[in-house]
Amino acid sequence: MMNKTVLSILLTASVVSVAEAQTKLVEKVTRQGDELVIPYTKYKLPNGLTLIVHEDNSDPVVHVDVTYHVGSGREEVGKSGFAHFFEHMMFQGSDNVADEEHFKIVSESGGTLNGTTNRDRTNYFETVPSNQLETALWLEADRMGFLLDAVTQPKFEVQRETVKNERGQNYDNRPYGLVYEMTSKNLYPYGHPYSWTTIGYIEDLNRVNVNDLKNFFLRWYGPNNATLTVGGDVKPEEVVKLVEKYFGSIPAGPAVQDMKPQPAKLDKDRYVSYEDNIRFPMLRMTFPSPESGHKDEPALDVLAEVLGQGKNSIFYKNFVKEQKAMQASVFNSTSELAGEFGITVMAYPNTPLAQTEELARKSIAEFETRGINEEDLQRFKAQAESSLINRMASVSGKVSQLAYYETFRNNPNYLQEEIKRIQSVTKEDVQRVYNQYIKGKPAVILSVVPKGKAELLAKADNYTVDQSGYTAGADEYSGLKYTKAVDTFDRTKRPGAGENPVVAVPNYYTGKFRNGLKMIGTNTNEIPTVTLQLSIKGGHRLAANNPAKAGIASLTADMLNEDTQNYTSEQFSNELDKLGSSIRVGSGQDDTYVIVQSLKKNLDKTLALLEERLFRPKFNPDDFERLKKQQLEGIANQATQPTAIASSVYNKLLYGNNHIMSIPTSGTSETVENITLDDVKQFYNSYYSPSVTELVVVGDISEKELMGKLDFLKKWKKKNVQLPAETKAPAIEKTRIYLVDKPDAAQSEIRIGYMAMPFDATGEYYKLGLMNYNLGGAFNSRINLNLREDKGYTYGARSYFSGSKYAGPFTASAGVRADATAESVTEFMKELSDFQKNGIKEDELQFMKSSIGQADARQYETPYQKANFLGRILRFDLNKDFVKKQTDILNSITKQEIDALAARHLPVANMHIVVVGDKKTVLPKLEALNYEIVELDTDGNPIASSSVK
Repeated sequence: MMNKTVLSILLTASVVSVAEAQTKLVEKVTRQGDELVIPYTKYKLPNGLTLIVHEDNSDPVVHVDVTYHVGSGREEVGKSGFAHFFEHMMFQGSDNVADEEHFKIVSESGGTLNGTTNRDRTNYFETVPSNQLETALWLEADRMGFLLDAVTQPKFEVQRETVKNERGQNYDNRPYGLVYEMTSKNLYPYGHPYSWTTIGYIEDLNRVNVNDLKNFFLRWYGPNNATLTVGGDVKPEEVVKLVEKYFGSIPAGPAVQDMKPQPAKLDKDRYVSYEDNIRFPMLRMTFPSPESGHKDEPALDVLAEVLGQGKNSIFYKNFVKEQKAMQASVFNSTSELAGEFGITVMAYPNTPLAQTEELARKSIAEFETRGINEEDLQRFKAQAESSLINRMASVSGKVSQLAYYETFRNNPNYLQEEIKRIQSVTKEDVQRVYNQYIKGKPAVILSVVPKGKAELLAKADNYTVDQSGYTAGADEYSGLKYTKAVDTFDRTKRPGAGENPVVAVPNYYTGKFRNGLKMIGTNTNEIPTVTLQLSIKGGHRLAANNPAKAGIASLTADMLNEDTQNYTSEQFSNELDKLGSSIRVGSGQDDTYVIVQSLKKNLDKTLALLEERLFRPKFNPDDFERLKKQQLEGIANQATQPTAIASSVYNKLLYGNNHIMSIPTSGTSETVENITLDDVKQFYNSYYSPSVTELVVVGDISEKELMGKLDFLKKWKKKNVQLPAETKAPAIEKTRIYLVDKPDAAQSEIRIGYMAMPFDATGEYYKLGLMNYNLGGAFNSRINLNLREDKGYTYGARSYFSGSKYAGPFTASAGVRADATAESVTEFMKELSDFQKNGIKEDELQFMKSSIGQADARQYETPYQKANFLGRILRFDLNKDFVKKQTDILNSITKQEIDALAARHLPVANMHIVVVGDKKTVLPKLEALNYEIVELDTDGNPIASSSVK
């Protein structure tokens, strides 16, 4: 569910209430002055559909959200996963929209779309250029009112496989993927709506049939159980007319009552456990807490922050700082019916979880002596204010907030009440909820330990689920009938689009300081925030100067997030949190980055902290030893992750053993062991220089005002930094399969590709992006439709080019069912070969041009989008008119050009095929393919080679 949004200041809004009548207007909320409120108009249709419209003309985009008040909590025992299953089925076509057309139409319109399911609601949403509003409403109405005849048995079977793949990828085969499922079934009584997860159980998915699924839809997906929220560049009166046209005739479904809260109740600690393919033992303690909206929720949120969020928390101090655990956190998570106060500790390898539990209980008890202070409340409220304001950066964020409050509070303007709830929290409230819900109270205590290491359990299991007290609820599904709307217009005709909106590329200013630092910025006043991004060129590639110490860029960046000369890391974090600001230092392949987020009113204090962080690191030896240990443990952990193994082995093959990019950015155990604190200091002193730094600024500040605040960057001393030259990657003699054994893996990771070319915004690289769009770049691409939608082999498959200033690879990838590994390789190569040989089809060419051509409306909406756009201009020295040049290329490119690009840049006879999977399952079928197979270990070293087939 959505994170709660709160403010530390009292806001008001002008609310006009109108008695419900034929006008269908319920209320109108407007903004007065500079107050932070989301204006909207709320309507009710005769069939029960709630419509909320938010007008925001700052960007030519529209976000449409349909939220149905049904999630996995409406399911029943033996039929879990229905709400999520239907999320998939809602994209499989309806009476007037063909199979896969929903994705295609929205993509072709320059939009993006998705759906999500949780315990309490399911939502479907599109963000499209404003001229495509009617199309989006037509699509959503068609699947609300005209879906079931299009739900066929073959579609049902394919999506059942897709959901199984999703479960395998995100739950069964993911480390710690079953933590939530194990917690839920042991925390709540058997049959409780929250005792299973939204994905459901495989046995339930296998058991159900298509008619079960249709009945679920008929019961819960009526307009009277839905909220339609439309936001963006629209006129409310026009939206109302369109919604009445497309949704007004859809009959109401059966009445739906809100469910009453059902918080969990425990009479003693419940110890449960399972073994997993992991490196770090995990302890998860879960205490029952009240539902979302309960009066005690804000105080429990404060308690969770003090116990286990951030560097000032008790759990961070006792576990992470003292090197007793890799991670330790506490969160109060709430849903419509119940809440869960969860403590999670990921211990170091071979740590007995009994020790972890003992320290966790001591840390909880430490709260009694520490207590709550005014700074705790100040931090919490400042961060809440910042969170709310940043959520308003996009139309989708504002629409989601309105839809959530309407669905669960029956009041889109509930933000005002939320603010009051937060403001009223006192130190006494936090102490009270600690005593009421946590102190001495029983919990579900889950141990997750590596396979074969049951001796690490906190305690032996003492609880099994008791089914004896369960009584099935009333039958919700008998006598349901499917009644379609009767219209006075032809619903089969797709609406025409209005005139394409004029998309304004952000105006920007540029500059260069005497020390070589380059900057670019734009002034935008939609929200009162400022975002800064510093990019220091080099990053991991600088380790090419000393490959024996690869990983040093990452470790140096991590050190800059710790103590400074004037602040401990805890003090620094405290000062940031009180401002609602963030400063984060990280490192990637090509650069070290510093990302700064601040409310406009707190920018000066935030920049003073940035100066401290960037120029006065302390390089504390204790911090270094702790971070080095964590980095080494993280590297060791990668050996348990098939996705990480696949990417690492693939890069080693692409770049060759002597290339720095054949080593992960985190380094290897050997290289990181070599790194000393003096090495980190030298790396910082040698490579952190304004001469290789680019600054991007986006926010509510003018160039003139900004420049007066950047003296500390102008005084930054220049150093002579030589960036490493490009090293040519080895040629690929012929296409081979490289197999890495991952015993008993239920899924296989596949990577296929070769070294392509560097980024070029208006040259051949840009054209290759156009070429790949239909092959593997869009949801409706050939690769994804084949492997996911037609075959059910995977949850998602794709291909892409990823060049930077340096040459980057072309890659096709997917995680697939183990038993379909060889078949997936076959289908990948079939699609690549066909595109290389025969090129693009005319309808695909037009789809690509329409989709990419109209997508510009979504490119510059949020501060981060603007910052990334401007950063690209600076990084690649692009001309101001490069977007126009791209548009000209897009409009003029021909089928012949695309076909020539495919023929030249899809060398199917000279690619690496990497497969990470269970050898005993996948090898026999792979041997039947016409490729030489080379077996590698997890480090990419050869084990054996078969003969050519």
